[in-house]
Amino acid sequence: MDRRDEAAIEAVKAYYQQDLSQAEVAARMGISRPTVAKLLAHGRARGFVTVEIHDPREEASELALRLQERFALACVRVAHGCVADEAEAISQVGRVGAELVARLVRDDMSVGISWGRTMSAVASHLARSPRQGVRVVQLKGGTSFSDRATHDFEIMRAFCDAFGAEPSYLPLPVIFEDTATASIVRADRGIERILREGRGVDIAVFTVGAVKKESLSLNLGQLEAGEVDALLRDAVGDACSRFYTRAGTVALAAIDERTVGIRLEELRSRPVRVLVAGGRTKTAALETALHMGLATHLVVDHDLALALLDRQGEAPPSRAGNDALDG
Repeated sequence: MDRRDEAAIEAVKAYYQQDLSQAEVAARMGISRPTVAKLLAHGRARGFVTVEIHDPREEASELALRLQERFALACVRVAHGCVADEAEAISQVGRVGAELVARLVRDDMSVGISWGRTMSAVASHLARSPRQGVRVVQLKGGTSFSDRATHDFEIMRAFCDAFGAEPSYLPLPVIFEDTATASIVRADRGIERILREGRGVDIAVFTVGAVKKESLSLNLGQLEAGEVDALLRDAVGDACSRFYTRAGTVALAAIDERTVGIRLEELRSRPVRVLVAGGRTKTAALETALHMGLATHLVVDHDLALALLDRQGEAPPSRAGNDALDG
């Protein structure tokens, strides 16, 4: 620790603990006000002080209540505040989602997780909260055949580190080249054990993806060009790499049969299902997923919450669509 560190500690204590103004801190320390500002910034950068903002709207708000009632959810958290772009929205819901997950995970629970940008954001905001006997299960394969990374291992590791948990990795592609290969892989004793663990998790934490040309799920090198075109035409979103239509049915059966991971009907059977999503581009995908009953707990950003409520005039998927997933 050098002189600047010591001066920064003195400055942050006076500013944050004693509620002195920067001018008062400057007068006390015999330095200029700009120097105080620099010392405060240095103190934050060095970790001598951390600032936490507790927004009560993220615990309970009118928006959250309306969404909770609209989609018959057990809990809704809305990340409030203006966002510049989708990346910022995802970061915000990642923070709020991590806080909710930490509250839900208890000793001896199994936690199933998916991957993607949103799940990376959740993982990056998880604080260390050790539990006893927790197991984290990868709900779908994550190996990519392209330069687009899924970060599945990093997300698994972050969840395990946060809860002191044991991992169950699924080190496979999520979609195989043909149905026969996928069937052989699923029949492997070790793989079947992990898939069985996934089907039985106490809590599932996942996101939904919008179906766009640039979507990660369409750019892992596992789909033919014609299949991508078919999904862009027929699918509205995906959850755990299971593509679904606006009606809530499987979008393309040939792809679904080659997918290794939890099925939508299996996901829907889990007692606690935390769906985290950010960005208005996910509105249609998220609305359909909620009408399908995929979530019990929801975390969204303010703009996405408003977009969901603005779509009240659109017809939801029929129950028949949901039944089709169970077939």
